[in-house]
Amino acid sequence: MSIQLAAVLGLVQGLAEFLPVSSSGHLNLIQALFHVNLEHQLLFNILLHMGTLIAVLAVFWKDWLQMILHPIRNRTLLLLFVASLPALAAKLAFSDQLDYLETHNLLLGVSFLLTGLLLMLTQAISRRNQRARSETGEVKIRHALAMGCMQAVGMLPGVSRSGSTIFGGVASRLDRETAAKFSFMMSMPAILASFGSEGYKAYKAGALAQTGDLTAILIGVAVACVSGYLAIRFMMRVITRISLNWFALYVILLGIAVILLQGAGILTEPAAETTGVAAGLSALF
Repeated sequence: MSIQLAAVLGLVQGLAEFLPVSSSGHLNLIQALFHVNLEHQLLFNILLHMGTLIAVLAVFWKDWLQMILHPIRNRTLLLLFVASLPALAAKLAFSDQLDYLETHNLLLGVSFLLTGLLLMLTQAISRRNQRARSETGEVKIRHALAMGCMQAVGMLPGVSRSGSTIFGGVASRLDRETAAKFSFMMSMPAILASFGSEGYKAYKAGALAQTGDLTAILIGVAVACVSGYLAIRFMMRVITRISLNWFALYVILLGIAVILLQGAGILTEPAAETTGVAAGLSALF
């Protein structure tokens, strides 16, 4: 894998993981558009998740420190546990089905459209809650459950995890800033679970011993970490200042483009055999 390609993939992972536009959807789109297969790079995929995990720790280190020092008094650990249950249950119950859905580009386009709809609804509901002064800045069990259920929906490729969980929080009358912060903190258990799942796949495939170009891998992880950190900081700064409809417009246009490209036969299904990531993008990098 080239250094340039690793940097691009790290940038996509870091930004799209925390901006409400779906990292899995963008990575799947890269595979389909450039006829590559990221499944050949299991170790790299695992370490990209480590990069975004470090980003979450770096932004919210004070919150994590308080949870470690005062695990009983601080209810955030309990709330994160509750919020993680729906996605865990969905993964255990529908693991094969979720893997199968990742092989369909048409569904990817539809999922981008669904993300756009969720973001527009989030914007509309947030305005309604503000006018009614019915928002709260304290996460409770009902908010954690609502956001957890939407995180399960966000497991679909092309549906943004952060976008869907923020929708769940706002729909249960959390203010947008609190919903965004809790959504990003929810990402840590989700990333750890993904890290473990990908690690198990790599172990079974014998990919852990295949380090490949270590320099390229480290650069990709570093880019994912830095871009993820900046994405979280950006979202926390602007979440109450800008309309989520701008993100909605982007993913809706992207969804329409994916559907049209799939109809034209330009996209390759992710499960198709390919020549590998580096070969598929050699013309660009």
